[in-house]
Amino acid sequence: MTEAQVLGDQVERGDEILTPGALEFLAGLHDAFAARRDELLEARGKRRDEAKRTGRLDFLAETAQVRESDWRVAEAPPALRDRRVEITGPTDRKMTINALNSGAKVWLADFEDANTPHWANVVGGQVNLHDAIRGTIELDSGGKQYRLRDDVEHATIVVRPRGWHLDERNLSFGARKAVGALVDFGLYFFHNVRALLAADKGPYFYLPKMESHLEARLWNDVFTHAEKELGIEHGTIRATVLIETIPAAFEMEEILYELREHASGLNAGRWDYLFSMIKYFRDAGEKFVLPDRNSVTMTAPFMRAYTELLVRTCHKRGAFAIGGMAAFIPNRKDPEVTEKAMAKVHDDKAREAGDGFDGSWVAHPGMVDICREEFDKVLGDRPNQLERERADVAVTADQLLDLSGTGGAATAAGLRGAVDVGIRYIASWLGGNGAAAIHNLMEDAATAEISRSQVWQWVRNGTELDNGETVTEELVRKVLGEVRDELAELIPAELLDPAVELFEQVALAQEFPDFLTLPAYDRIK
Repeated sequence: MTEAQVLGDQVERGDEILTPGALEFLAGLHDAFAARRDELLEARGKRRDEAKRTGRLDFLAETAQVRESDWRVAEAPPALRDRRVEITGPTDRKMTINALNSGAKVWLADFEDANTPHWANVVGGQVNLHDAIRGTIELDSGGKQYRLRDDVEHATIVVRPRGWHLDERNLSFGARKAVGALVDFGLYFFHNVRALLAADKGPYFYLPKMESHLEARLWNDVFTHAEKELGIEHGTIRATVLIETIPAAFEMEEILYELREHASGLNAGRWDYLFSMIKYFRDAGEKFVLPDRNSVTMTAPFMRAYTELLVRTCHKRGAFAIGGMAAFIPNRKDPEVTEKAMAKVHDDKAREAGDGFDGSWVAHPGMVDICREEFDKVLGDRPNQLERERADVAVTADQLLDLSGTGGAATAAGLRGAVDVGIRYIASWLGGNGAAAIHNLMEDAATAEISRSQVWQWVRNGTELDNGETVTEELVRKVLGEVRDELAELIPAELLDPAVELFEQVALAQEFPDFLTLPAYDRIK
């Protein structure tokens, strides 16, 4: 077996996580699966090249039998049968306690888009989850004490490891860097599976950024291997897959099929889905050019097709359908803005519950009650609505790819907003905070990805703004300079300057960088 080497600096209580047994377990995962992961990442590029050539995607002919045959995923364990409210957030100690106390049914403990993968965050997050599962987590900060409350049911933990594309350079196995996804999954599973089972819970995961059923097959094999290595009953691990890439939308049934003994459901990852749509068809002509981000709502025809197909697919196969993010943060200083935003959240969650979703996401404890209220109206005392199979839904490939009827326009304000939010978020990420409060919204990496990819697409297509200006590299650099000056008193120069530089790099590069977090990772420890 390949020997593990820890290259990162010491982290407080890191010796409790990076134990010889845990490192040996990770080495086994890497020996068995890292090479397949590399091959699947290479396959992504080949499929994207074909989409660029044809300007379309379609359901796979070679997997038609999976879509047409009769099968269902494994029945959910009791801890995952009611998911009407799920709160998301990084695994820092304060967020861990607040999320578990929030009243939500599930907490998505995020090592991915809401987490900067500083080595201290990667290892420290595992420490916090270890303590949370054993009920010992507490924090004294700024004169405030944070403890797990006895008067609420604590949220069920569902961990989101990093996507397949991200490495972990602070660990190596032989000559290769570790795979971030295997590190996050492996450390959590190794240290906590028995404690979770003793508490009538289990090792539950959210799987991000997948682009094919073959990537789901890899995860399923990882789960089977891990269960066997530790003597855990097959099928104990359960996974919910984020359908947040456009190719995955064409393989929802196949993804569930590959994971069927470990599957729990699918989630409509709306912001990353928009990013993926732009990225995948960025050079496929004007019909794929989207207007301002804020004008593309979940009622746009192509987004409706995507979400209705997700509900139909899940309930047809006995899996849960989880809705998208309500990112709003209540602002006590601006009650008028808060009231209007909360009304929109009510409408959004009411629509999802009415469409058949079994639950949905919020980013702030202040939104938990709103989400619960709207799902309670539809679910009542039922834990979910799996019985609503939505047999009325029939979605075609053309509907998934039809961006007409989106509404809105590309505007000068939208361009400035993309630059502003992108820079603010990148600066926060570089500083170690991957969940950033920006303009009353809790933003994660998907926000910056949409911002920079939309700017890239507008430049390459010579998009005309509402004020008559054409989006060019020169115009973007002009806006970048103006926004940088506006933020100079708000963001320290040691974060602002590299954030501006990085945004310009990923928004104006001749060759589109697949993920901004890849060059960003080179700038952190």
